[in-house]
Amino acid sequence: MNQYSVYLPLVLVLFISWNCSPEKENPPPNFLFILADDLGYHDLSCMGSQYYETPHIDRIAQEGVIFTHGYATCQVCSPSRASIMSGKFPARHGITDWIGAKTGERWREQGRHNKLLPPEYVRNLPVDYITLPEALQQEGYKTFFAGKWHLGSQGSWPTDHGFDINKGGWDVGSPRGGYFAPWENPNLESGEDGENLSMRLAKETSQFIREHQDSTFFAFLSFYAVHGPIQTTREKWSKYQKKAVGQGIAENGFAMGKFLPIRQTQDNPVYAGLVEAMDDAVGEVLRTLDELGLDDNTVVVFTSDNGGVAAGDAFATSNLPLKAGKGYQFEGGIREPYFMKVPLFSPAAKNIRTPVTGTDFYPTFLELAGVDLLPEEHQDGISLVPLLEGNQIPERPLIWHYPHYGNQGGEPSSIIRKGDWKLIHYYEDGRDELYNLQTDTGEQNDLFSTHTELGEELRSDLFAFLDEVDAGFPKPDPEYDASAEETYLENIRTKKWPALEEQRKRFLADDYDPENNWWGSDVSLIQD
Repeated sequence: MNQYSVYLPLVLVLFISWNCSPEKENPPPNFLFILADDLGYHDLSCMGSQYYETPHIDRIAQEGVIFTHGYATCQVCSPSRASIMSGKFPARHGITDWIGAKTGERWREQGRHNKLLPPEYVRNLPVDYITLPEALQQEGYKTFFAGKWHLGSQGSWPTDHGFDINKGGWDVGSPRGGYFAPWENPNLESGEDGENLSMRLAKETSQFIREHQDSTFFAFLSFYAVHGPIQTTREKWSKYQKKAVGQGIAENGFAMGKFLPIRQTQDNPVYAGLVEAMDDAVGEVLRTLDELGLDDNTVVVFTSDNGGVAAGDAFATSNLPLKAGKGYQFEGGIREPYFMKVPLFSPAAKNIRTPVTGTDFYPTFLELAGVDLLPEEHQDGISLVPLLEGNQIPERPLIWHYPHYGNQGGEPSSIIRKGDWKLIHYYEDGRDELYNLQTDTGEQNDLFSTHTELGEELRSDLFAFLDEVDAGFPKPDPEYDASAEETYLENIRTKKWPALEEQRKRFLADDYDPENNWWGSDVSLIQD
């Protein structure tokens, strides 16, 4: 008898058992969520910019799906970030303005002499929520956060809401100390002088991925870029200064809005360099996934928390043909780059036009992870998996509630979008505007007077939701002085506007120099 024949029956049993067993399911995916700050819809080359260069972010769009009507849930940062974490619209979670904005009578300290006093808002992400990272953490995911948090003070930092590790997330929303070390951040020690903040955050994210490559992970890379103050290196400024000159510099770069001038051109070489530096950092993390062989089982999302800054702050970019930008009730303030790469299956379409928003990431990630949804948590979100598979989701209204004055010139307002129709309700005078976004992306033609019945129906739906969630509303300021407001606005028109035009041309001048060694990025000069 052959010495191996005694083992043959056992081998046959194992072979038959292996062949008859159910096909092994795919392992749960990893998640990499990349969130830019203040990046506009057209601030990427893949989204139509002829000026900014973003090959690494473009790659996410090229290898995944572009939701062409993807939205943040607010025109400023903290509310939309809270919606990503909670799956709730701002009117429901109560963080309706960036945390730190003045309310009530303190709003007068801004010196703008507005008609209304903004209401109070929630100033910490509620701890009783089961957030998206907590839901994934409960399923065994290792969770990591790097960068801008701005969802509350100590006690409401990332590690208080489901992240195992926090690198750089704390109270504030801007990069204290700037984009080059040394910076001020209690949760991210500065490296060598001149170290780039965006790249540092990317390297921290890459390190986390390397250390947890053998487990499932959720990494949230939340850039401070491209929030002001805008800063770049001498080399990147020079590249984009030459590019702007080559494309032809427009005589004027701004047009006056209701409260502030609004930028009409993409030709700021300092901002362009800041955008490219963020893109370089994205490339660092994508290369890490490639090198570790994780790119074929990692869902990658890229989006922004609100529109590009066309007015206020650094007046950095133009969102045209979308109207206005950050802080505004128009599409330029709320429509975002919204990309999702899901390597587990081939998407049925490259571009998806169905309106989607920041609350939808929560249930989408849970479904992709193969775990039960939590509808009592992500109350205002819906899984986008059917859209990725080529199917449809039910038509539902999207709601925005911003009863505040934006630092950038936006007005206290609430918005509802349903299908192609968008209604904006203004609190200063109670008026409504109605736009068909299929035919009027730039919101130039108010159709409320010709479609009054539809407009009133949408307004009724909007306020039914706001009443249901006990939303806060602004109140008239009893000390409002129309002449004082007009004096303020006249100063904006006659002094601020010309100063912005002068600054724009100064940034583009051959001899431009910020007179501080390029914000500390020029290490050779620092060492000298």
